Amino acid sequence: MRNTGTTPSGRAATALPVRKGTVRKGTARKGRKPLPAVATAALCALLVAGCSSSGSGAGTDAASGGKITLTVGDYGTFGYKEAGLFDAYMREHPDITIVEHTVQQESDYYPALQTHLASGSGLDDIQAIEVGRIAQVVKKQANKFTDLGKADGVDKSAFLPWKAQQATAPDGRTIGLGTDIGPMAICYRKDLFQQAGLPTDREQVAKLWQGDWAKFVDAGKQYQAKAPAGTFFTDSAGGLFNAVVSTSTTQYVDSSGKLNYKDNATVKTAWTLSTGAIEAGISAGLKQFDTPWYQAFANSKFATVACPSWMTAIVADKSGSANKGKWDIAAAPAAGNWGGSFLAVPKTGKHQKEAEALVAWLTAPAQQAKVFTSVGNLPSNTKALSQPEVQNAKLDFFGDTPTGQLYAATAQSIQPAVLGEWDGLVKDTLTNGALLSIEQHQSDPAKAWSTAVKEIDDKVGD
Repeated sequence: MRNTGTTPSGRAATALPVRKGTVRKGTARKGRKPLPAVATAALCALLVAGCSSSGSGAGTDAASGGKITLTVGDYGTFGYKEAGLFDAYMREHPDITIVEHTVQQESDYYPALQTHLASGSGLDDIQAIEVGRIAQVVKKQANKFTDLGKADGVDKSAFLPWKAQQATAPDGRTIGLGTDIGPMAICYRKDLFQQAGLPTDREQVAKLWQGDWAKFVDAGKQYQAKAPAGTFFTDSAGGLFNAVVSTSTTQYVDSSGKLNYKDNATVKTAWTLSTGAIEAGISAGLKQFDTPWYQAFANSKFATVACPSWMTAIVADKSGSANKGKWDIAAAPAAGNWGGSFLAVPKTGKHQKEAEALVAWLTAPAQQAKVFTSVGNLPSNTKALSQPEVQNAKLDFFGDTPTGQLYAATAQSIQPAVLGEWDGLVKDTLTNGALLSIEQHQSDPAKAWSTAVKEIDDKVGD
């Protein structure tokens, strides 16, 4: 079950390549409403992932010369192909062919997945589920997936406890195994900080806002007072909002899982800080993961971005070689997790045992470490986190920044939050709906909040 080409023990991993266009971790990297059935049907006509024409195992087995074909439905960049893992597995299992169906945006992927789960057809043998959706799937659709906790080769205790718990149903069934996580940091431009009179050393930068997101906003005001022309302290109010919420143990639901975002102190704080950042003019007012946002990296339009581990590859890719060495990474005001996914096996599949074996292999320590050194997705497997190729990893784009150590240490200190089935909807509506309307259309904050609440309540049914 070991892959080939793993970085030798004790040797620093190669620089992490770019993870192009990934918008996976935390439904916050989305912000769209679920698509209506007609739109989803149209989407399936255009997209392959999650829209296979027959049940799991489609294409088996005549078209592949009698081999078993396992299909994997995912979004963004899970890194398995890039790390050579699919090829390695097929070499070790010559009777199996793996076909990956990928959709770039998780916000497109999930509605299609829901449509196929409802109909019981068109599902891949393995389906990815994003952390912002997992609570909803566990609560309403757990019986549509196999129990991976009982699958051969699976050791649930090998995963971070809070990660494993997120995909565990009340009856103890495990519907998904963790792929990656998104421990939080702040990526910042050293050159722009220097021009604005702020420190550039990562330890000193972290002290600017240590322990309090309000200090982060204050640092933004200091930056903006002397900012290089045409630049802003941070990229978006929505990104700030997600970062604040992600570093709290209480987010959109109470301890019982009941939706309570309207009265939640964390959400109120995140909203106040984010709208305050807009009012202070320290945000570039961009929508994350849209083309103008990507272009702003290369054009040096902002000096910081809330930076879960998976974001580093986007920073490197979109900033371009001209900005190599200008970015660094500092600790966030508080430890938290923004993002991460799971792999699950639908019961509709023709080859459930084979699919479970592949999931177990892909999420094992050696393979998770290989993905990290290939595309920067930080492992959720504790043994993978401790491996030298993870601990010693550095991104060439970020110079001598101890990327692996920084994010692995943060991962170990994360205090888990209770997830709710509507987390993704609430997060999307408040960030890419309400806050974006304030930033880009000068909406009144109170009115934007009220509009968002009504939209959420209409969909939730309260």
